Amino acid sequence: MPENKLRILSYNIHKGFSASNRHFILHQIKEALLETNADILFLQEMQGQHTEHEKKHPTWPTISPTEFLAQDTWPFFAYAKNAVYRIGDHGNAILSKYPLKSWENINVSPFVWASRSLLHAELKLPWLAHDLHIICIHLGLTGTERRRQFATLCQRIDEHIPHDAPLILAGDFNDWAGQAEKHFYQHLELKEAFRTLHHRYAKTFPSWLPVLRMDRIYYRGLHPAFCERLTHTPWNRLSDHAPLLATFER
Repeated sequence: MPENKLRILSYNIHKGFSASNRHFILHQIKEALLETNADILFLQEMQGQHTEHEKKHPTWPTISPTEFLAQDTWPFFAYAKNAVYRIGDHGNAILSKYPLKSWENINVSPFVWASRSLLHAELKLPWLAHDLHIICIHLGLTGTERRRQFATLCQRIDEHIPHDAPLILAGDFNDWAGQAEKHFYQHLELKEAFRTLHHRYAKTFPSWLPVLRMDRIYYRGLHPAFCERLTHTPWNRLSDHAPLLATFER
């Protein structure tokens, strides 16, 4: 990527399976991710361990799925468990071409049965005066759950991220009712990249015929030069979500 530009992608990868859950397609997802030439990936529903899938699927990687996707292209990565169960776990992941100075996983789950968290990382870009803060997020399915998570997220940003530091917040918000806007814009002065450039939120679910505005890329302290929803082949045959790809500059 040219100097002073940052290319990021946000994607719910459906644990590496096709939308129907019938086919393990992590290898195809990796090929598609490589084609985007993104500097940083915000990935939701990243599978960690799964002892039954490891036995059932011959193409299951010998290293963790996060390491498999990151290998040879994104040398710096963090994986955080959201849901932990008897045979494995899944959560959020950040893959980066730039070193992560630190990262932390913050539990935002009001219910044990619906484990959710925020993966907050900090990294240094050579062309930014301040460290870049990035948060990968996957919010809950109910309105009550999301309202509590919005409050926790706002508190986290207020207390841990300087207002003059650049920030990118991306992921699967499950926010088809549009509740995030009043929290993020009014209180935190965050804007959404696709909406800034296209005057509407991107429809990203389901990937083969998107009708729901589920996935977002919010930002502060940067300028979005490009943001598109990827629905062409092969993306419409992979996960049940369409990814968002954006380029930012200072």
